Amino acid sequence: MLCRVGQIRRCAASLSQTLNQVAASRQKHTLPDLTYDYGALEPHINAEIMQLHHSKHHATYVNNLNVTEEKYQEALAKGDVTAQVALQPALKFNGGGHINHTIFWTNLSPNGGGEPQGELMEAIKRDFGSFQKMKEKMSAATVAVQGSGWGWLGYEKESGRLRIAACANQDPLQGSTGLIPLLGIDVWEHAYYLQYKNVRPDYVKAIWNVINWENVSERLQIAKK
Repeated sequence: MLCRVGQIRRCAASLSQTLNQVAASRQKHTLPDLTYDYGALEPHINAEIMQLHHSKHHATYVNNLNVTEEKYQEALAKGDVTAQVALQPALKFNGGGHINHTIFWTNLSPNGGGEPQGELMEAIKRDFGSFQKMKEKMSAATVAVQGSGWGWLGYEKESGRLRIAACANQDPLQGSTGLIPLLGIDVWEHAYYLQYKNVRPDYVKAIWNVINWENVSERLQIAKK
């Protein structure tokens, strides 16, 4: 009997060590590099905002996501369901912050603005009537976000249609609504306050001048596959 107990303990210790090794070998999330300089989007978004937004705010989401995932792995290894549940809000907030910002940087370009072309433009006309109507509808939904959040243009897989949605805080679009994110506008105050103060509509109007429609088009193609 004692021999069997010893075997169980050794097995449990081996399993725990294996889980810890898996957790340790898990690749950590990293802050993505921008493909343009912090000042490249001026005068629409100034360099100070971009530097703080990317290197401080996004970096914080990445760091906190890694810490939370480590704690979650520990809770899984211990079978501590209470701790797993307690960590869910932090996973959603920091994971969403990382997902949203990673999309956001690629949605912007110093060579952006204007109007989309090709299949994306045709889809916009089909689903909103015109590009201008889509801009107006998305701008209105984005400006109307209460507190902090995001305005989104997303793709609904089931219907094959483009949809506009708003998400609070850092709630990720796909995880919250099922829509696949194509274009996001960040309306947390850290995204614009240093330049636009509390006049969110001016910031939303200006950001259309740096939208990377090639990136949005590429996202649509991937979403449709």
